[in-house]
Amino acid sequence: MQNHKRQLLGAALVAVAAASVGANAFAQAYPARDVTAVIQWGAGGGTDVAMRAYAPYAEEALGKKIVLQNKPGASGAIGANFVLQQPADGYTLLMGAEPQSLFRVMGTADFDYDKFYPINIAAIANTVLLVARADAPWNTMQDLLSHVQANPNKVKQYTAGPGTVPFTVNAMIGSLTKFDTIRIPFDGDGPAIAALQGGHADIGFIASGAVIEHIKAGRLKALGVLSDKPYQGIPPMTDAPSVRNITKYLPWGSWYGVFVRKETPDDVKAKLVAAFKKAAETPKYREFMAGRGTTILNLSGAGAEQFIQRWQSTTAWLYQGAGVAKKNPAELGIARP
Repeated sequence: MQNHKRQLLGAALVAVAAASVGANAFAQAYPARDVTAVIQWGAGGGTDVAMRAYAPYAEEALGKKIVLQNKPGASGAIGANFVLQQPADGYTLLMGAEPQSLFRVMGTADFDYDKFYPINIAAIANTVLLVARADAPWNTMQDLLSHVQANPNKVKQYTAGPGTVPFTVNAMIGSLTKFDTIRIPFDGDGPAIAALQGGHADIGFIASGAVIEHIKAGRLKALGVLSDKPYQGIPPMTDAPSVRNITKYLPWGSWYGVFVRKETPDDVKAKLVAAFKKAAETPKYREFMAGRGTTILNLSGAGAEQFIQRWQSTTAWLYQGAGVAKKNPAELGIARP
């Protein structure tokens, strides 16, 4: 009888040990298969360019392929909502950008980044350019302003949804001077750049990373940079007297990051954080981004959350002041900057 009890106890201990080893092995196995990453903007835009350059270095660190999918629409809400519908297991990432920070402010969705965990805020494109079709008659911001104010609602301007570069820079300029154009919406920089090159749009405010090579090749013309200092020979927008005070909103820029659902297990988050942090430290990636006027941030966890909150506060209250916010930021608990 005693032998039988000892045998049962021994079997139970073996089973517990096996279960413990199995659980640890499962945790260590991530990623056991390829990972999907949803880019919430279209091909050829700033987010797409930055994330497609970033992913291969993260693949090296993870040891698995990252399969990229573009799911544009509704200022990024379609891609973000898709990720929220997937299991919180780390196998579906969101490669997102700054507009999602303002979803609630602008009534785009009932969430922003509050339902996501920031794996890495990779970079900020704080060099924003005013670009025009190559044969446009203007060469500076002042040239364009003079024409627009003499010919309101004639110039065709690329715009996108709330929180984007073109939407936000329009709000900045509109708070300072008259700037009445025909706004043509696109799902991101890629389609807009094609429209500018094809003469279907006249101007657009776009982060330098998406357009600098087109400018160098003569396919687009740069009229100014959102700064009080020149950039690669491009004059600052503040050369135009009526927008000189735009500096009160600066520095400001679009940014790109990688996110998972907040409920994702901590050990999976940790592996992703380590992989993307290592990727952002890669000299070739840093050189690539710097060449496009983009500053590497490489922020994760609490540091990334603080960065998002600061950016959200600055931009939400800019929108409130410009009269374009759909909801008062104070009602959403967003502090003034």
